[in-house]
Amino acid sequence: MLIPLVIIATGGFSAWIVTTKWLEEGLEPKANGSNEYAIVLGAKVNKGNVPSLSLQYRLEAALAYAVENPHVKLVVSGGQGPDEDIEEALVMKNFLLDNGIAEERIIVESRSTSTYENLLFSQELLPDGVDSVTIITSDYHLHRAKKLALKLGWDTDVVAAETPEVVAGKVRLRERAALLKTYIVGK
Repeated sequence: MLIPLVIIATGGFSAWIVTTKWLEEGLEPKANGSNEYAIVLGAKVNKGNVPSLSLQYRLEAALAYAVENPHVKLVVSGGQGPDEDIEEALVMKNFLLDNGIAEERIIVESRSTSTYENLLFSQELLPDGVDSVTIITSDYHLHRAKKLALKLGWDTDVVAAETPEVVAGKVRLRERAALLKTYIVGK
């Protein structure tokens, strides 16, 4: 009886250590404006078409990066979830427009429902030959997004958005499971 418990505990501890390392690795390399395109990954939109706190932080990070790098075009990526009244990408576009980003710098990808689709469908909107992009998303989400982008043939650098403290524990735990799934299944 004790041996299976030790095996389970050891496996769980090992998975925790490995995923912690992955989460830390996601934060590098930091974007420096060298990529022409940055993909801003969506997150939940609340009633009244108000960005969730996670999405708000991603948008603030994207805005700061866009202001600092006026040559970069932003792909806002996110479809409409079953409990959302509008596509995440449209809310993201409106935020950027309202904050002074020119419409010609914004590309809208509004079909995706997963991180893999965010990247895949965004890739379809970019010119052929783009082999490196900047990913803007929550800090905990970067490693998996980078891994999926690599699968699509992209080199990446990153802009890390802060994770809201109110959801940090839950999303980091969920992300650890998603990372393991991505390494096993590939998506």
